[in-house]
Formats: sequence, structure tokens, C-alpha cells
Amino acid sequence: MIKIGQRISDLEISNFELEALQNGKIKKFKLSDYKGQWLVLIFYPADFTFICPTELEEAADYYKEFKKLGAEVVSVSTDTVFVHKAWHDHSPAIKKIKFPMIADPTGKLSREFGTYIEGEGLSLRGSFIVDPDSVLKAYEMHDNSMGRSIKELVRKLQSAQFVKEHRGEVCPASWKPGEKTLKPGLDLVGKI
Repeated sequence: MIKIGQRISDLEISNFELEALQNGKIKKFKLSDYKGQWLVLIFYPADFTFICPTELEEAADYYKEFKKLGAEVVSVSTDTVFVHKAWHDHSPAIKKIKFPMIADPTGKLSREFGTYIEGEGLSLRGSFIVDPDSVLKAYEMHDNSMGRSIKELVRKLQSAQFVKEHRGEVCPASWKPGEKTLKPGLDLVGKI
């Protein structure tokens, strides 16, 4: 499983080609295609479920914000690209999605990120933030009965970007852009 600080470009899977659905069309996807930009991966259990469309619809609602921040969002499940297409064609919530929906039917990508549930063939809910140097900066994983907050994922991305751009400064709990940051060993620094 990939760890914080590890480069996803070092993983064997980074050049592995998967299928994705984007804007109603099937295309090829490789993690290595996103080197040089921020990448947010949203793993979820399965299409045609209860919690997943609420999360993916929320991600679709925040997609413009992610793009303004220079990040691409991709969602990943172990469904096939054809199941993604059927879901997209029949669900008003999923029709809103403009980002790539990755098909990982073998579970290979899910296994590399540690979200795969052996024996079920499904993924746990996992969110991963990768910087332009392909370094994993943050991740969150939890039980499939709990939906995640995409708003919080945006905040984590903003924090990761701030820290990358402002060496020597760190972000305190619940930090948002414009709020005070910290310099280890010093007091809070002024608003940025």
C-alpha cells in the first residue's frame, strides 16, 4: 500500500492503463498522465448504491473549485466502465459528473491504494491527495457506511497546496485560506 510521502510514480500501477468514463465517453486512464498537477482520487464501493451517489454528486458540485485549485478529480470503483455508463445515463446525480470515473474491475488500483476489500471485490471509501511531483500528501479511509465530506477534501487540498508553496509554515487544525498559519517553534504568523 502506498504511504504518505511516497511517489505514486514509483508504483508499478502508475503506467497501468485502465478504462474511464468521462462526459459520456469511454477513454483510457493512467496515473502517470497526471504528473505535474494535483490529483484527488475518490475511491468508493460500487455504482447503484445509496451513499456513493451523494458523495459523487457533491464532488461534481465542487469540481469547478477543484479545477480552480489546479487539481483533477477522479473517482474509482471496481465496477466496469459499462456499469459506470449505465449509472451515468440513469441517475440525475451522476449525470452531473464531469471528472473521469475510473473502472477498476480487477481491483489492482484499489489494492495499491489499500482500499480493496478481499472477499467482497469492493473498495472502502478512500480519498487521496497527490501533489504535482506525484507525492502522496494526504489520505482518509473509513467504513463504507459513512459518507465523506467533499468540502473537507477541498480544504485539505488547499492546506496541502499552502504548505507546498510556503516552506517552513504549517496549517493548524481546521485551517482555511487567509487564516493564520504556524511556523514550528514560533507563534502564529499573520494572515496570508
